[in-house]
Amino acid sequence: MRPKFLKTLSFNWLNTNIIGTLPIFFATNLAALTVWQLNISEHTMALVLGIIAGGLSDLDNRLTGRLKNLFFTLIAFAISSLSSQLALSYGWLFIPLITIITFIVIMLGAIGQRYSTIAFGTLLVAIYTTLTYTPQSTWYGNTLLILFGTLIYGLVAVIVYLCFPNRTMQENIAQYFDALSHYLQIKADFFDPDDTENLPAKQLALAKANIAVMSAFDKARVSLFYRLRMQHRHLRTQKMLRYYFTGQEIWERASSSHSQYVALFNELQNTDLIFRFQRLLELQAIACQQVATALRHNEHYQHPNRGERVLLGLTQSLAFHREKGIKHFSQLHSIADNLRNIEGQLAQLADNHSNQEIGKKPAKSARLIAENVSNIRDMIPAIRSQCHFGSPLFRHAVRLSIVVFVCSLIVECFQVEQGYWILLTAILVCQPNYSATKTRLVQRVIGTILGVVVGLSFNYLSPTLEAQLGLIVASSSLFFLFRTNNYSFSTFFVTIQVLISFDVVGVGADVAMLPRIIDTLIGASLAWLAVSYLWPDWKYLNLQQSLKNSIKENANYLLHIIAQLQFGYRDQFTYRIARRSAQNALATLSITVSNMLSEPKKYRSTTKFAPNLLGLSYTLMSYISALGAHRIASHELNHHIEFAAIFFKHAKQVAQLLQQIASGNFNPSKINEIEQQLQQFEQQYQTEIDEKSLVLLQQLRLIIQLLPQLEEFVGKE
Repeated sequence: MRPKFLKTLSFNWLNTNIIGTLPIFFATNLAALTVWQLNISEHTMALVLGIIAGGLSDLDNRLTGRLKNLFFTLIAFAISSLSSQLALSYGWLFIPLITIITFIVIMLGAIGQRYSTIAFGTLLVAIYTTLTYTPQSTWYGNTLLILFGTLIYGLVAVIVYLCFPNRTMQENIAQYFDALSHYLQIKADFFDPDDTENLPAKQLALAKANIAVMSAFDKARVSLFYRLRMQHRHLRTQKMLRYYFTGQEIWERASSSHSQYVALFNELQNTDLIFRFQRLLELQAIACQQVATALRHNEHYQHPNRGERVLLGLTQSLAFHREKGIKHFSQLHSIADNLRNIEGQLAQLADNHSNQEIGKKPAKSARLIAENVSNIRDMIPAIRSQCHFGSPLFRHAVRLSIVVFVCSLIVECFQVEQGYWILLTAILVCQPNYSATKTRLVQRVIGTILGVVVGLSFNYLSPTLEAQLGLIVASSSLFFLFRTNNYSFSTFFVTIQVLISFDVVGVGADVAMLPRIIDTLIGASLAWLAVSYLWPDWKYLNLQQSLKNSIKENANYLLHIIAQLQFGYRDQFTYRIARRSAQNALATLSITVSNMLSEPKKYRSTTKFAPNLLGLSYTLMSYISALGAHRIASHELNHHIEFAAIFFKHAKQVAQLLQQIASGNFNPSKINEIEQQLQQFEQQYQTEIDEKSLVLLQQLRLIIQLLPQLEEFVGKE
């Protein structure tokens, strides 16, 4: 065991935020030392901006991937910077150039986040070149300085990665289990016997928690994906892959539902069962939190046996109430089975002998979904598919391009000195939707004003060059430390860094103070006007279309579950793709509802029934997930010929009905026919088929009961 002090140091002082800041800290120190030793203070800004651009384009990857990213980043930055330098020497040529670059950069988001990240860094480099441009400077001078800064950052980042190769990956898995812990805690609130009247609010909270799980899931998947591409997997990567798949199984089990909660609460109101369900979920939420903590401390997870004792008490209580003739026993037993599976998944994480299991699996079963479109032939269709105003990505690309054009035009027409801060502010403030832009605008303005006030105060202390360079290092590092979790703070520190850099290069912080504030206000105002009046989201948000997409993906998910129930359980790659697509579609629906609720009041629409629609969609997903949780028992189900004959036939029909609802060709008469046949079969064979088969029949009937409500919501305009 490590001493407590070292554990505290590792957890609190060497967490991923600090480790992520180390490259910028060491790189800016090297730049400051170079400036000081060579006495080239006039080149400080270009050098530091190159480091910042490299940091903003940095991507988590294995060693060869990082070196490859650095190589292509330097090429992209060189082309961008030289093009801007050349265009600036011709004045007006810069306006169409930066406008075209902006549109291309945003549209690259259609082929993957990694391409988009490097492309956005390339756009920033073009603007950084304008901030350091002077007519007297050589055509290649600023470009070389920016590239040198980026190279310094890239090499330092590689060295830091070699010191902590798995820290980012482990932190992403830890965040995944943190999100799962929060999700389980929200789920436990559903079993609160003293709060049965607030189901819609709980469903909305669960929807938000589900989005958080999805986001953490994607980060973990990307970290693993780029490490699994190695021919010889590291043992630590295999272990993290095992944690990743375990988290997926827990998520599917936790998101499933075997009954209508209102009826269940009424039945369990005065029993101990509802308390036992709630307590077990709470303990499993705590266990997920402990998994995350163990990962962050780089320790072996020790699973507490308290959950097993609570599970044993739940089993005994279920047996007691079964003898008393409690209703809905099969559903209650299925919920207990789900919780037992989650408990087993958590317990096996503590088993050291399971570390080699993932390595023994076929490569096909351990594949992960790629983050980006990797085939060049698929890139153009992917981008073309987004080229319409119904696409948020296309609207943002056109909107931001117009903002960039207007900002550049203002600078050129009025010959605003250092006016390209207007352009930089507008690009950083203008977000894809209204609420995000409004939040970013307020944070940017507050951070800039405070940064200007504090940055100017340093001038009255008459700092030496060494002190100024030290402040640049500190403010740049703090900017990176806060850039993902507190934009106001990051803006505050980068404003200080810019003002001190102006003073170091000889412009003077006091001269740059007022223009910095004015440029920020102009750029932020233009960004706000753009999202408010140029193809605003509230004219394009289509709740019905998002619902239809979600229903369609759920139908496909259901078909994959049916196939595995019928032909045998396999944790196939295609099944995981179908499940993830359904989860993504549901998350998109949640985001659509959230965006609608955050629109300006006078533009809000359908907000009265949107939360109910979202709750209904989550209920559908939870019922389907409950069927998926029974895939492992498929070999037992196929022994019952009568059950298989009717269940699989009608399950496929239900999936087809979901597809018909999504396409608008719904036949409601079919619902009653299926429901009656399933009910008759259940009554006729209730004593002959096993309990698991009975649960699946009842689960399918729960899905059927949702279909008329779904069709009603789809029909609303």
